[in-house]
Amino acid sequence: MNKLLLLLCLALAACVTSGKRGGDAPMAVYDLGTPVEKRLAGDTTPALATEVRAPYWFDSLGIEYRLAYSDPARLRDYAQARWAGPPAGLIELRLIQELGLVPLGQGGARCLIRVDVEEFSQIFDTPQSSRGVLVARAALLDRSRNKLAELPVKVEKPAPTADSRGGVTALAATVAQMAGDVGAWRAELGRSGRLKACEK
Repeated sequence: MNKLLLLLCLALAACVTSGKRGGDAPMAVYDLGTPVEKRLAGDTTPALATEVRAPYWFDSLGIEYRLAYSDPARLRDYAQARWAGPPAGLIELRLIQELGLVPLGQGGARCLIRVDVEEFSQIFDTPQSSRGVLVARAALLDRSRNKLAELPVKVEKPAPTADSRGGVTALAATVAQMAGDVGAWRAELGRSGRLKACEK
């Protein structure tokens, strides 16, 4: 009986003191950082909604990376780091913050910029060298969801460090550039008259 009590006490003590596998570093939670000022200077285009979609394997909370030098088809994620929310939601929020777009179903916008993310990961070319890669396709859709225009997106940014922090920094930079590219594309569509269908 005494031996059983001792074992139970030891098991309880291990649960209380070990936490995540005994002494592991606490989980690091990342978002895309603080947004820059809205890119709206001189913008006269009509209000547009936005929606960002990603395949489920790129829309978990895991921060994904690939080892291009070893097994490039295998997606891995960091054990002690994660996104604050699904990447598609973080990217969508950044487009709303920086470009003044509105969430789908709000604001009465007639047209939608839909972004389909195809790749959003940190890619290691060597154990010490990596880059953030964002591959996506942005489409302008009218009220009936007919495609009016399309913009392919491929952005790569070097990671300053070969870890999750460096990967997040690089991936945040890819999203910032994509926001700028989408903003410039929207302005060009407005100048060319291709947003007439989006006016109220």
